[in-house]
Amino acid sequence: MRVLFWYCDVIGWTPTLKTLEDMPDGEPGRHEKIVAAFIHVEPQDVEEGSGAETKLVKNAKWLARKWDTKEVLLHSFTHLGEHKASPDQSLELIRSAQKRLGAAGYVASCTPFGYFHDLELKAPGHPLARIYKEW
Repeated sequence: MRVLFWYCDVIGWTPTLKTLEDMPDGEPGRHEKIVAAFIHVEPQDVEEGSGAETKLVKNAKWLARKWDTKEVLLHSFTHLGEHKASPDQSLELIRSAQKRLGAAGYVASCTPFGYFHDLELKAPGHPLARIYKEW
């Protein structure tokens, strides 16, 4: 798994191009003071016992604590590597991470899956505002 975490003063999206026809219509959204995780799920991440989902959740919680926020946005971003898990497997892992974050007291949301989005992003110039992780 490869994840680019951003702490965002503002992040907004508008779905513009549907890439997976069987996905429901995507709605625009906007958040403030949130950790956004741009997630690239690889084939080995969805294998039993990989631990990738747990590491995603732990890293998101760690960064949210650093910024004193309880909000996390999960965004599928298959542009961080060559190899990717199937869309169904990626969506399942992301939704599972969302549930785990919610169970831990975080407000976790997802951008519409299976779309390219117009993005609005405002992030502070701080070393903890952009963190790349790979496992």
